[in-house]
Amino acid sequence: MNETAKLAQMLEAYEVPAILVTSDYEIIATNKNYEDKFGSIDIASKPHCYKVSHGYNKPCDQAGEDCPLRAARDSKQKENVLHIHQTPNGREHVDVEMIPIFDEGKNLNFFVELLKPVPLASGASAKQRFIGNSPAFEKLIKNATRVAKSDANVLLLGESGTGKELVSHMIHLASERSDSPMVTLECAGLSETLVESELFGHKKGAFTDAHTDKIGLVEHANGGTLFLDEIGDISLETQVKLLRLIESKTFRRVGGTKVRSSDFRLICATHRDLKQMIKQERFRLDLYYRINVFPIAVPSLTERHADIPELAKHMISTLSKEHHITEGAIKLLQQHTFEGNIRELRNLMQRAIILCDTNIITKGTIEEALLLEKNTSDKNINKAPEKTTTLKQLETNYLLDLVSLYEGDKQRAAEQAGISLRTLYRKLDKLL
Repeated sequence: MNETAKLAQMLEAYEVPAILVTSDYEIIATNKNYEDKFGSIDIASKPHCYKVSHGYNKPCDQAGEDCPLRAARDSKQKENVLHIHQTPNGREHVDVEMIPIFDEGKNLNFFVELLKPVPLASGASAKQRFIGNSPAFEKLIKNATRVAKSDANVLLLGESGTGKELVSHMIHLASERSDSPMVTLECAGLSETLVESELFGHKKGAFTDAHTDKIGLVEHANGGTLFLDEIGDISLETQVKLLRLIESKTFRRVGGTKVRSSDFRLICATHRDLKQMIKQERFRLDLYYRINVFPIAVPSLTERHADIPELAKHMISTLSKEHHITEGAIKLLQQHTFEGNIRELRNLMQRAIILCDTNIITKGTIEEALLLEKNTSDKNINKAPEKTTTLKQLETNYLLDLVSLYEGDKQRAAEQAGISLRTLYRKLDKLL
C-alpha cells in the first residue's frame, strides 16, 4: 500500500467529515463521514478544494477569504478557519481545521482537512436557526465556535431579542458536553427564594409550598451546561451564593445541610450594563469577573443590516411554504429600525403573512404591517381607555389570546411573547 492510500485509509479514523488534500489544493480522498454529510466527490476529475467547497476558480486567499491550507503551509502547524461552504443543503457555516502531514524527509506534501458543521448554523435550511453572512454575525459565530472547544465561563451581552439563548445552545452543542443536558434558568422576574430553589433545589418543608424534596437545575446540569439568562436581575444575596457555587462547584439545597457538588459549564446572559450596575453597587465585582471569562457581544439587528434579506426570507419559509417576498419589500425592511431585533422582525413577517391577500408579500404589505403596529401604539399612548383595565388584566388577555391563536400550543405562544415556556406557565398560574 503506497503512502497516499495509507493516508486515505487514515481518514476513516476521524469522527467528522475529512478530506485529504495536496499542497496544490487537489482533493485526493474523502472519508465516509464526508460523503454522508456533503456527498461524494469524483476524485478522478482531480477536483480542487476551493472549487468543491466554494465554487471558486482560484484558491480562497486569492478570492478575498482566509485559506486554511495556505496558513498551514506557511506556519507548518494546524490552522483553523470559519468558512461558508456550498453543500447539498445550501450554504453552511463550517469550522475548518487544516492539519499538515509531513513525510519521513520532513517534506510537506499533504493536508488533512477536517470539516465540522457549526450547530444551528448548518444543515437543511428548515433546521437552521442561525442565519447570516454579515461581518458582525461571522464574528459572533467564530467566537462562539472557538470558546465551545474550551470549558471557560461565557458571558453573552446584547439587547433583548438578539438571540442570546440561541448562542448558548450553539456553544453547548459544539462543546464536548453536548451529550449531557443543558438546563436554563430565566432569572428575570423571579423572587430570591424561587431563584435559589430553582438553582439549588430544596428540602421538604424548607418554605411554604415545599411539599417534597426537589432537585435543582445545578444538579440536573451535572456533566453539561448551566445557562443563566438575565443574570443581572438576581439579588445581591443570591449573587453571593452563586459566586460560592462557581468557585467551589458545591452547594446546599434550600433548607438542607448536605454539601453537594456538580460539574457544569456556565454560560450567562444579560441585556443590562453590568459595569454600570457594579458602580451602583447592584452587582458584585468579584462575580462579574467569575462569569466574564470569555465575553461575547451578540450584535443587534442594526449591526447585522446586511442579514435582513436572508433572515426575512428564512422566517417566511418557516412560517409558510406558500408565501414569498418581493425585493421592494426587502428594501423597505432594510430601512426600518428594529428596536426589538430578531424577535421584532419575526413578528413583522408573521403579521405580513396574515395581512397578505395573495402569496406575495409586497412593499405595500410591509407598509400595512408597520402601520398596524404604529396606529395601535399611537392609540394606546394618546387615547385614554373608555374602561379602566388593570395591567394584570391586559397581560392575562394577551397571553390567553396567544395560547388561543396557537390552538393551545404553549411553546409557540411563549416564543411569540418572547418569554420562556416556564415563565408562561408561571404567569398563567398567577394571572388565572
